[in-house]
Amino acid sequence: MAEIRFSESVSARLQDGVLVVTIDNPPVNALSAQVRSGLMAALDHAAGDPAIVGLVITGAGKTFIGGADIREFGKPPVEPMLPQVIERIEAFDKPVISAVNGAALGGGCELALACHGRIAAEMASFGLPEVKLGLVPGAGGTQRLPRLIGIVAAIDLIGTGRTAKAGEAVALGLADTIAADAVAAATTLAQESVGKPLHRTGIMAVPPADGVELNAAETRVLAKARGQAAPAEAVRLVKAAGQLDLRQGLAEERSTFLQLRDSTESAALRHVFFAERAAGKVEGLDQVSSRPIKTVGVVGTGLMGSGIAVSALVSGYRVIALEQTEEAAANGRTRIADTLDKTVRSGRLGTEGRDDCLARLQTTAQATDLAAADLVIEAVFDDIKVKSELFRRLDGIVTPGAILATNTSYLDPDAIAAATAYPSRVIGLHFFSPANIMRLVEVVDCAKTAPDVLSTALAFVKRLGKLPVVSGVTEGFIGNRIFSAYRREAEFMLEDGALPEEIDAALEAYGFPMGIFAVNDMAGLEIAWARRKRQAATRDPAARYVEIADRICEAGRLGRKSGRGWYAYPNGERTVDPDVTALIEAARAEKGITPRSFTAGEIMSRLLSAMRDEGKALLAQRIVARASDIDLVMINGYGFPAHKGGPMFTAEQPPDKSIG
Repeated sequence: MAEIRFSESVSARLQDGVLVVTIDNPPVNALSAQVRSGLMAALDHAAGDPAIVGLVITGAGKTFIGGADIREFGKPPVEPMLPQVIERIEAFDKPVISAVNGAALGGGCELALACHGRIAAEMASFGLPEVKLGLVPGAGGTQRLPRLIGIVAAIDLIGTGRTAKAGEAVALGLADTIAADAVAAATTLAQESVGKPLHRTGIMAVPPADGVELNAAETRVLAKARGQAAPAEAVRLVKAAGQLDLRQGLAEERSTFLQLRDSTESAALRHVFFAERAAGKVEGLDQVSSRPIKTVGVVGTGLMGSGIAVSALVSGYRVIALEQTEEAAANGRTRIADTLDKTVRSGRLGTEGRDDCLARLQTTAQATDLAAADLVIEAVFDDIKVKSELFRRLDGIVTPGAILATNTSYLDPDAIAAATAYPSRVIGLHFFSPANIMRLVEVVDCAKTAPDVLSTALAFVKRLGKLPVVSGVTEGFIGNRIFSAYRREAEFMLEDGALPEEIDAALEAYGFPMGIFAVNDMAGLEIAWARRKRQAATRDPAARYVEIADRICEAGRLGRKSGRGWYAYPNGERTVDPDVTALIEAARAEKGITPRSFTAGEIMSRLLSAMRDEGKALLAQRIVARASDIDLVMINGYGFPAHKGGPMFTAEQPPDKSIG
């Protein structure tokens, strides 16, 4: 039979009495108004045609339904609303089966829950990730999912926003079965369901939950929430499913969804969502072709270099890792293999995948082996002479079309590029440690970087599954420059009367996983100390300078690895050290400063202002293209809480009463 079109994004064909409805709304089959109206029209058509015995709903491409259309948020509602569509499906007199061909996320998962059966393709996955946008499911997810899989499992899935693959979905009871041809299997199930009582999820009883398991699941979710409202609300709603009938539960869920949707927290997380979509986009670069990258050279196999190598290997690249000696090369291979083994143990990589990675890895002490590399990333000691000499040597080894990337944190990549015969092929790729885990990469567009080199670097970072943010050349690029500014402000407050533990407590209460002084201890204090000594000769003598950090280092307190830094670490536990307090008090006394107390609100206000001011300077100097790029760097590289939206987002919001 010919195709029937119900809307621009929804069409159907009749197959053996079953109307197979296909959603085709690229790129992710979002539940836009067109899709919702098309589904309603398909249900109307099926209800009025006695030749149609049932329906199958599936998606075109690799996605079933990727969730609500986030572009509709904040705009006047357009009927039919998703809850209306879902309730119509669940109450429909004829069997409606979902053939979940790919990801069923958010509203897509909620729609599948309301169907009378769910057939999963091998590549299917199910998830309710609304908490990641500061929301809860708004079309029945918190009420129907626990009826299918129980309260404990539903708290885990909804409270964390994680995705369940097809096998786990079947094991949980979320999907009925896996089929190589999900549409054919769903069509058969629809035919077999005719005349039988339909499995309507909403009228099922919620299975009883074990109290201990329930408390443990709730505790796990809330521990990760760090003060966010949505995960706690999700837990509350899932638990309510066991106490309320469906109608009451849906009303409570919808009310909570609308309240959260209008919150600053959700606005912040949606800001981050759209910021990530915009990241890495450079005006005019969409017309530029990228160079092919098959083999990646990594110079240096320490913590950073081995992490970069692992990222490239698991993304399918061949890797040539260079060290200074054969022994160091062998140790580098062991380090990379150990990191791959950890990835296997965590479940992110299979043993076959690890073996394949190792087969594509070559470690060597012969620089000439890098002749085969299309891209070489250096991860050697952060010294301008060392890096410049390396790139000068590489000029005579790699092909003319190969790209050279520096992973420097603070050095001038333009100066490094100037040491080469072809500065146009040099770019900065500033990975964050550990490089195989951290998403952020600052892609540094140097003064002479060719457009196709920038385009290639961005494509490479995206293939690694990482988040590229483009920066111009400035000391510290985006993140370290802002970090330096707010660290300086933190040290001003130390001198003025605050203590490290008070500043860290304010940051952690705001949502940072760790305060700035604890972070410095973990990273080690000697690199920043060396940098301050380097800058001493050019420092403005009229500018305020706090010597406390230097005194800490001079006392041999270099951070966690030395057992002492801003804190002491007996038995590895972070503890306040009275010696540090005494050192700070002595420094204040030398300058005649009378210390005053600070509230957590004052501390955060000053730190946020320092971040924003430096961010505004970066924008004014055109080091960064978008304020949202700054927010992404601080969230993904420096622990700024995503549910606050980043320092530039917070600058546009009303004062945060939660910080005093």
